[in-house]
Amino acid sequence: MSAALDSLLDLLDLEPIERDIFRGTSRSAVVPRVFGGQVAAQALVAAGRTVPADRGAHSLHAYFLRAGDPGAPIVYSVDRIRDGKSFTTRRVVAVQHGQPIFHLSASFQTYEDGLEHQADMPSSPDPETLRTAAEMLPRYADRFSDPGMVDRLIEARAAVDLRYVDAPPFGTVGEAREPRSQVWFRTNGKLADDPLLHVCMATYVSDMTLLDSVLLAHGRGGWAVGDVVGASLDHAMWFHRPFRADEWLLYDQESPSASGGRGLGQARIYTADGRLAITVIQEGVVRVPRGPAAG
Repeated sequence: MSAALDSLLDLLDLEPIERDIFRGTSRSAVVPRVFGGQVAAQALVAAGRTVPADRGAHSLHAYFLRAGDPGAPIVYSVDRIRDGKSFTTRRVVAVQHGQPIFHLSASFQTYEDGLEHQADMPSSPDPETLRTAAEMLPRYADRFSDPGMVDRLIEARAAVDLRYVDAPPFGTVGEAREPRSQVWFRTNGKLADDPLLHVCMATYVSDMTLLDSVLLAHGRGGWAVGDVVGASLDHAMWFHRPFRADEWLLYDQESPSASGGRGLGQARIYTADGRLAITVIQEGVVRVPRGPAAG
């Protein structure tokens, strides 16, 4: 296991304070606020800690309310909304400095057999043939005004082996493309056989690239380039089938709409053998800044 993955696992191992109250810390991010995927994953950990082990997470719906302060702890308060015969529902509020920064509702279900069908997995190259972040990012160093950006991006993704199928948004600035993007990802090391851990890790990664397709449609390079500003607004995930986050997963993403200063991303995550594991939808603020950076 890589040191970066070990650090991320420590981040997800929340400290219990009281019954249904947990405390988490943060790690440095590319932007000076808490990474949204971290808050979502930690909130799901908190919810899962209050649910019987035989009930797996099958969906989450979340709102990002305020930017998180990476220098302060985050307190997660869990409400036990419902414990039914088959389904369990939890609500989690993340608080910093006395204010809610994030709200999550999650549902868990006991396993049962049922009807089966799924959308086919799209074609994609073997992930082993694609460049790693450490190999790919230095190629685009001249796209960033901050000379330390490449190192920060590599550090932020060190726990996860994330590989772009095509050039990322900052690789084709000024060139509008089809609003679709694919990345392969897996953790940089093996994880324990805990289904909740794998779901939380996928939740963490799901916020990294989902709005890329919005940027591609307009030839924008993204937050690190500075030709857009924005943040995640809401996030929803449905977990359809078992998967392991330490094995290759294909994140197939697209954007059906952008308007009103917001962009919508939707995606499907497949296992390497073609099973549809997760559906993801996210909307975020995507604004073109005024001034030279908008040109």
